[in-house]
Amino acid sequence: MESEKLKVMKESILKIKSYKFAIRIVKLYQFLVKEKKEFVLSKQILKSGTAIGALIREAEFGQSKADFINKMNIALKEANETIYWLEILKEGGYINKGEFESLNSDCEELVKILVSSIKTSKRNAE
Repeated sequence: MESEKLKVMKESILKIKSYKFAIRIVKLYQFLVKEKKEFVLSKQILKSGTAIGALIREAEFGQSKADFINKMNIALKEANETIYWLEILKEGGYINKGEFESLNSDCEELVKILVSSIKTSKRNAE
């Protein structure tokens, strides 16, 4: 069974990584709008990519364990959606392979941490 301290550390790492990822997504949005004159996909990825960290922050003060798990699950869905938009941007020629791989790798890492955190929370809720 995972200790409470380890759980808090994992959530802090998740909070930090999701915040840094959101900043990268904001910069990507600015690049897409200013340099590529892309206004539709850029808003989609801005919304989903920044929602991950916002939902993690919301979950931090969830009203119950079930509320916490629900918000973390929604953050996981937003991360998955962000990966989809990154793939579209790459295939559409808006970002290059290197930019895609870097952002995708960070987002995949968030997915893994979220999945682990959700599983742990569900186990501890039983």
